[in-house]
Amino acid sequence: MPHIYVILFVFSALAAITTYFIPAGEFNRVPGPEGRTTIDPNSFHHVEQTPVGITDFLTVIPRGLIDAGEVVFFTFIIGGMFMVLRRTGIIEVAVDKLARKFSHKSIMLIPVLTTVFAIIATLIGTAELSLVYIPVIMPLIIALGYDSITAAAIALCGTVVGFTAGVLNPINTGLGQKLSDLPVFSGIELRLIVFIVTVTAAILFIIRYARKVKKDPTRSLVYEDDMEKRALYKSVGKAEAISATARQKWAAVAALVFFVILVYGVISKGWFMVEMAGLFIIMGIVVGMIAGLKLGELCEAFTQGFKDVLMGAFIVGLARAVAVVLEDGNIMDTMVHTLGSLVGDLPPALAAVGMYVVQVFINFIISSGSGQALVTMPIMAPLADMVGVTRQTAVLAYQLGDGFTHIFYPTSGYFMAALAIAGVQWQKWIRFFFPLFLIWAGISVVTLVIAQLIGWS
Repeated sequence: MPHIYVILFVFSALAAITTYFIPAGEFNRVPGPEGRTTIDPNSFHHVEQTPVGITDFLTVIPRGLIDAGEVVFFTFIIGGMFMVLRRTGIIEVAVDKLARKFSHKSIMLIPVLTTVFAIIATLIGTAELSLVYIPVIMPLIIALGYDSITAAAIALCGTVVGFTAGVLNPINTGLGQKLSDLPVFSGIELRLIVFIVTVTAAILFIIRYARKVKKDPTRSLVYEDDMEKRALYKSVGKAEAISATARQKWAAVAALVFFVILVYGVISKGWFMVEMAGLFIIMGIVVGMIAGLKLGELCEAFTQGFKDVLMGAFIVGLARAVAVVLEDGNIMDTMVHTLGSLVGDLPPALAAVGMYVVQVFINFIISSGSGQALVTMPIMAPLADMVGVTRQTAVLAYQLGDGFTHIFYPTSGYFMAALAIAGVQWQKWIRFFFPLFLIWAGISVVTLVIAQLIGWS
């Protein structure tokens, strides 16, 4: 496959070309729940065509980087902070201890970690925490004989399952139900079943791949890419045990305190990437100094970390350029309106599946879960009434169509940043993940048909 830069540039170019052929249109924006802006579903109207010309196209990548600045710089800070932790030696010590403890039952880490990450995401709705999980578990997973894809899959699949099922997720379930005039978090039983089935499918799929890699490392999709990591962690848990110095022990305690503050801030204060990035900068400085790093060493560690994730950070902005083109051409609302209208002529059960397919397509251009809800649910909720689909089912179709594609489409910012941190190319991730994506799609279709047949509301 072509380089990811080429793929995303082609997507942006194709989007620019479509602005000459797809009629421009827009919905009126109105105040929505919790001070958010949503759309008036009955207000769609065509506007003057604004095709994206060559001059405008020249600016879409820089503007994409600016628009996605929050994710771009969060990626840099994550890379820098974890490089500081590596230079302190506390990660090496922790990995050595865990590798020894799980040396004979390493496969159990997969269901345990995947389930924990899924539960956290399904309660607080922050799939972006996979950006934090990946560098933490990567050394351990490599040391135990697996590969970077296994580590990325544990974090990405676990968090996306929890986010998608949304048992008590305020970001997609709560907002989607508010926009559809449903009691918030109603219908929890079916969502809990979806959570259990999809997380089980993910765990079995990852274990199957991990066992193959453990048995024959050359069968890893990232065998050559992981050479440096394997060399770095090959002796972990095998040679003489590594003992932490007093300063490293205090640095480890300080790191744990910062992670507790992180969890508190996300859950209680609504922190997101900007706040977390600020915390990680202070965390890197404080933990590094406690461990004995000099100021010059701290700066060099941050710089090396920035270099390691540079490509991934740029990809985030390049992916955002696709949406910038569609917004400039005023065709994003037209595409949403047209896709929504296609569902109207289908029988109820098929209409529910059609809503799912529409949401899958829309997530390519609107990669934010809450953003997709604000644009699509004001259309899908009344449309569901017209075609005989329950509103609860329509919300679930949005959740399933939006959620799993977050770790499939290259236009998903946090996902591409996570792959960058893991050192996994998007093309190789797709080779690994596509079968699981199809399994999840099959579960989604069956669930929606059942939900409609039983009149789930």
